[in-house]
Amino acid sequence: MHILGISAFYHDSAAALVRDGEIVAAAQEERFTRKKHDSGFPHQAIEYCLSEAGIGIDDIDHVAFYDKPFLKFERLLETYLSFAPSGYKSFAMAMPVWLKEKLFQKSLLNTELKKHLPKFNWSDKLLFAEHHQSHAASAFFPSPFEEAAVLTMDGVGEWATTSLAVGHGNQLEMLKEIHFPHSLGLLYSAFTYYTGFKVNSGEYKVMGLAPYGEPKFASVIKDNLIDIKPDGSFKLNMDYFDYCTGLRMTNAKFDELFGGPARSAEQLMTQREMDLAASVQDVLEDVVLAMGRSIAKEQGQKNLCLAGGVALNCVANGKLLRDGCFDEVWIQPAAGDAGGALGAALGAWHQHFDKPRKTNGGHDAMAGSYLGPSYQQDEIERRLTEAGAKFESLDEDAIVTRTAADLADGKGIGWFQGRMEFGPRALGCRSILGDPRSPSMQKMLNLKVKYRESFRPFAPSVLEEKVGDWFDLDSESPYMLLVADVKAEHRTEMTAEEQALFGIEKLNVPRSSIPAITHVDYSARVQTVSKRTNPRYHALISAFGEKTGCPVLVNTSFNVRGEPIVCTPEDAFRCFMGTDIETLVVGNCLMEKDAQDPALKQDYKDAFELD
Repeated sequence: MHILGISAFYHDSAAALVRDGEIVAAAQEERFTRKKHDSGFPHQAIEYCLSEAGIGIDDIDHVAFYDKPFLKFERLLETYLSFAPSGYKSFAMAMPVWLKEKLFQKSLLNTELKKHLPKFNWSDKLLFAEHHQSHAASAFFPSPFEEAAVLTMDGVGEWATTSLAVGHGNQLEMLKEIHFPHSLGLLYSAFTYYTGFKVNSGEYKVMGLAPYGEPKFASVIKDNLIDIKPDGSFKLNMDYFDYCTGLRMTNAKFDELFGGPARSAEQLMTQREMDLAASVQDVLEDVVLAMGRSIAKEQGQKNLCLAGGVALNCVANGKLLRDGCFDEVWIQPAAGDAGGALGAALGAWHQHFDKPRKTNGGHDAMAGSYLGPSYQQDEIERRLTEAGAKFESLDEDAIVTRTAADLADGKGIGWFQGRMEFGPRALGCRSILGDPRSPSMQKMLNLKVKYRESFRPFAPSVLEEKVGDWFDLDSESPYMLLVADVKAEHRTEMTAEEQALFGIEKLNVPRSSIPAITHVDYSARVQTVSKRTNPRYHALISAFGEKTGCPVLVNTSFNVRGEPIVCTPEDAFRCFMGTDIETLVVGNCLMEKDAQDPALKQDYKDAFELD
């Protein structure tokens, strides 16, 4: 049985294909359309999934959609009625869109699917899951656990913003929910907005900015904005927020509480923004820890699965794991709405059709999250030739050896291999790589390659078998969703003068022997690389380690700020020609920047809308 999962119409549209319970393919629509967080119907992602499976659209047995639009419409109406007459402007703007498109989504989905198979009545094949049910299914069913507690935290689904489920075998029971407007995700998004970043894409910037500040406002947040109970449940004080009825996240009362208006985009960052980021991060961690401890005590489960946008907060994840209330924590790598497509398909197979689930000896079922398109060597060569690239074709050993040498020489490398990653993180198949020992690498990659804020940290990729030698982490972290400290023996002690620095002044102080991936608080967002799931990337890090004594690489996504991660060889070559990356490796093709036609240089700095 083939089940196609779809998430669409809000943000991060995606498609996923499950065959008899096995994940065949999954991809976000943005990678094909080149439109960041594309919310449109995922036509190209569907076509890719079908192609990867070697089937046609008429071979699909069922289509599972990741939420229930009527419940979402009910929430919208009830919210406006509760706050009437305020918010009429946003109500008047939302209603025509809902009445034209979103309310009658079954009809809309049928219409869109008919573009793939015009004469078929898709309505008979459509299944709908609730939003948090899709998230929970995406976390539990691919996990390595036979049973686990499942915690979903995001902005809002239909009504739920936080939910608890327990999974056993092929069943998932939803137990508790916190409902809109009380939302940990929306609280964090409010501070994302207030500190000058874009909601639904800038939250990770707030997390990255937090270590530069002090949590000076944490008590203000707890005293005025959020009432946190001992079990981690919470309520927000809606007097300070405008997201229910307005067209912005916060209001004048919020401005007054924190001493002024929101920072505008690209406005100079001040210590206040850093302290605000540190404060909301501190509050989020308190809630997540309290919730985790309470769930472990009440449910008696030793394993925890996480999904929803808040599960991408790898700092909170790391603290939850280190707390020890659970033996193991597994996080869905596509934790946001894109992952809902996969959850809807898996939920349909296991729960709707009551099909058995198999765990596979301690490994998850995500195949390293390498679930997107790949390209054969002859196709790569054809595409690069048509794009005007000048390249050498080498064997695998030579590719690894040359790339490791360029990395050791301090070059930035575009690394395009195998199947594209599903989810927001590049995990060694669509990555930009660098030498973590270089004190200038972090700043160079941010300003000259990514064209983004200089404070943004980079993640290390480390050999799975060597992670304990370099980081305070004794578990796998294949999806870059856990933060751990750099081992004490690799840290660099700060002088008294350096310790006296504040805020962004801390940026240029080397903190360890691998400064390019060591954040200002000695932490790092770790990716462990397994020979089982990504043998070529493992071989590259091994070769670099043999050459330098350091089995760690800087790994950041292959894109510039505001651009989706590259999908095709042509995307990779364009990005290469629009940045200061010195070497590009696509499959077995190696390109040096100096050998390329200067006429093909791209002006990439302002090519994409800021994220």
